[in-house]
Amino acid sequence: MRLENQSSVSEFLLLGFPIRPEQQGVFFALFLGMYLTTVLGNLLIILLIRLDSRLHTPMYFFLSHLAFTDISFSSVTAPKMLMNMQIQSQSISYGGCISQVYFFLFWGDLDSFLLTSMAYDRYVAICHPLHYTTIMSQSLCFLLLIVSWVLSCASALVHTLLLARLSFHGDNTLPHFFCDLSALLKLSSSDTTVNDLVIITVGGVVITLPFICILVSYGHIVATILRVPSTKGTCKALSTCCSHLSVVSLYYGAIIGLYFFPSSNNSNDKDVIVAILYTLVTPMLNPFIYSLRNRDMKGALGHLLSRGIFSPC
Repeated sequence: MRLENQSSVSEFLLLGFPIRPEQQGVFFALFLGMYLTTVLGNLLIILLIRLDSRLHTPMYFFLSHLAFTDISFSSVTAPKMLMNMQIQSQSISYGGCISQVYFFLFWGDLDSFLLTSMAYDRYVAICHPLHYTTIMSQSLCFLLLIVSWVLSCASALVHTLLLARLSFHGDNTLPHFFCDLSALLKLSSSDTTVNDLVIITVGGVVITLPFICILVSYGHIVATILRVPSTKGTCKALSTCCSHLSVVSLYYGAIIGLYFFPSSNNSNDKDVIVAILYTLVTPMLNPFIYSLRNRDMKGALGHLLSRGIFSPC
């Protein structure tokens, strides 16, 4: 593959949000608060899981990596967006734009694979509870994590290399607050047929296939619950299932709304709003979902607070 930058565009202009100039300050404060909540909330999850030995289980192993992924995913777009809003600038360099596309796809794909691994963990916990510790061994958890990283890296790299081969002449305005792949393809003056085919095929592997696996896992979980009387262990596993399903619904709901029901070419406002949902809102809500609906996380937080308050100086 010939890696030659055929673009004559040195930078792109990000139009950002469809808001009036006098409202910039309000929205800047809102998005800054959401981003800080995302970072601090997910860091708290990572801290609790590392400090509390009761949370050293496969489910929380994947949750800690999901929290790190959510921080990274939001950090790809939010800091640049906030900086542009603060200094009233809309530009992003060509290299910065291509890099943003790569990391946005990488962390987004990794999010999808981690949610799938967590669904498989819940499937084993409820459908095969007696063999849970044997099946969900430490080696399998690390294998699932490594495979998720490799597939995410490969997927993002393919899209980025194909994007780097396209030419961009004339209009360099993106109707978005970050360098969205689909928006860049519409802006390109080259033939994007190959890019579109790769989006369909690779997207099926990293988004559609994991989503189907999650649905199948929860289909088996529901069938098991209806067939077997509830026990204390099953009820505890179900509590984490509810948290996980909430996150899955937010994540895939936003993606389905954006890519399966795209807006018209004349209106990009819906795309921008939905993108905010899965780049800022969903990562921000994850800590609240897993802490407020999860007894183990609430117990670990209470233990950490009590130890911090009552420990001797």
